[in-house]
Amino acid sequence: MLHDRVSNNIRKSWMLIVVFIALVAAIGWAFGYLTGYGLWAVPIAVAISLAMTWGAYFKSDTIALRMSRARPADQEDDRQINNVLEALALGAGMQKPRLYVIEDEAPNAFATGRNPEHAAIAVTRGLMNKMSRDELEGVLAHELAHVKNRDTLVMTLAVTLVGIIVLLADWFLRALWFGGGRRNDRGGGIAAPLALIGILLMVLAPLIAKLLQFAISRQREFLADAEAVMITRYPPGLIGALEKLGADKTVVRTASKATAHLWIEAPIARHADEGGSKQGAWLNRMFNTHPPLEERIAALRESSVGSPARPLSQDV
Repeated sequence: MLHDRVSNNIRKSWMLIVVFIALVAAIGWAFGYLTGYGLWAVPIAVAISLAMTWGAYFKSDTIALRMSRARPADQEDDRQINNVLEALALGAGMQKPRLYVIEDEAPNAFATGRNPEHAAIAVTRGLMNKMSRDELEGVLAHELAHVKNRDTLVMTLAVTLVGIIVLLADWFLRALWFGGGRRNDRGGGIAAPLALIGILLMVLAPLIAKLLQFAISRQREFLADAEAVMITRYPPGLIGALEKLGADKTVVRTASKATAHLWIEAPIARHADEGGSKQGAWLNRMFNTHPPLEERIAALRESSVGSPARPLSQDV
């Protein structure tokens, strides 16, 4: 059953990636039509997206780790978390990913890398200080699940293509604005409606791409939670970790919107507008990279009914 869920999730994600590429091609068409230069912009736009995606494929882990100021975990000072990760990877039948530490007091973690052989997991100092061993196991198992399911690759491709669409739409709109628009056929037949469609496409494409990226991120968190419980065989560990993450108000100082989708929980401020309007809350959920923690915890509690319990380990 889990295998079917993984296969279905991967299939849906790649379908969304195809939609991203289609958006890039559509932006190229709109620019070519509005400027009168024809369809030459379509292959150029697609070529740019493929080149940048190829670069992201090989360098995504390096970029994410440098942006987060992560350093390799020390074999002596960080021996315990190294041992926990090694035991979990062994139990999951995986190669142990490279382990990195971020000197930040906010509890959080993320996984990156194009495949299990080139994967890395980064944890904050706050996570190691604030979580019990069972909770830490739950978090690390969640990140291992992302690596095992190749979520890190798909999410990296998604965020890269979103960036490409935003850049192309901005460049083409600026060129259209300063270039004076379409050179020929300004007034006849279907030219005006098509011109309007082209402009709307370039304006709305970045928003559509962002929503698709967030949909990819949110659906994968539920699957990684379920897979993590299968690895640890102890749902209370991850449930307790998510509860602590929800209660903690600190934010990761080195996190950014570009990498927010990688973390186990949104690393940027999420409590600032509590008590706001229902409309504001609805918009926040729509543009959030993660599903609400309450929904993830409820799903884990529902799936863990009847699961065997074991006593909590000593604190890390």
